[in-house]
Amino acid sequence: MRPMPAPPSRSGRERRQHPRAEAAWPLEIRLADGPHGARLRDVSRAGVCFFLDRAIPPMTVLDLALEVAPDGRKRKIAGRGAVVRCERISPSVEHYEVAVFLHEMTDTDRALLDRFVLSARPAAEGAQPERAAEGP
Repeated sequence: MRPMPAPPSRSGRERRQHPRAEAAWPLEIRLADGPHGARLRDVSRAGVCFFLDRAIPPMTVLDLALEVAPDGRKRKIAGRGAVVRCERISPSVEHYEVAVFLHEMTDTDRALLDRFVLSARPAAEGAQPERAAEGP
């Protein structure tokens, strides 16, 4: 796993304030109609990006739960956030990339996310990044 560089904004300035790490494993989200399985793409202390088989309107508030293993031990973390982006992956595929800003999360869980992202960084500048793991 490795932190992902953020694309620059239209002005050329990076808008993200927190580093992100690739994360390719299951995620559970809870919408008004119940729980749904999703596939994580990346995480940061401020948000998550995942793939889902349905569109979710922007500003929809949802609960989520996932496991991280910053020190080799799996830990379940949970939070609540608002959808800030939902884009169809392609015209021929009924799947969406959804970005969520995490506005509610315990300090302990947010610290675990921070540790996970930092643990996913290459050990030294110029080191070859690790491939994304299939799960914690």
